[in-house]
Amino acid sequence: MTAVSSSLPEILVVDDDAGTRSAVADALDARGYRVAEARDGEEALRCVAQSVPQLILLDIWMPTLDGWGFARTLRERYGRRIPLVVMTAGESSQLRADEIGANADLGKPLQLDRLYDVVADLIGAP
Repeated sequence: MTAVSSSLPEILVVDDDAGTRSAVADALDARGYRVAEARDGEEALRCVAQSVPQLILLDIWMPTLDGWGFARTLRERYGRRIPLVVMTAGESSQLRADEIGANADLGKPLQLDRLYDVVADLIGAP
């Protein structure tokens, strides 16, 4: 990823699928956001402890610590100040978002226009 000013909004992309993680990170990076990546909930919690992002894009089905466990722990530690967006396959994305109290959902395969709209709605443009 390109080096950008630390004043730009940071987004954490959490997904066990490296291809999805990379595609989302590249798309957001191209729009000028700073992007961090994590492959599961445990790694994501370590990332948040090091640098609190303005937004987290979260897959639900992951090994080690899934999206449900991550969201529960995140809310216990940080409250609701970090918006969560669920990224999951199928028609269940809204249901999964409701289950964890997420701010929005994105179905997979992701549509870039929808990704950009959701991110801009929650944290603004860089």
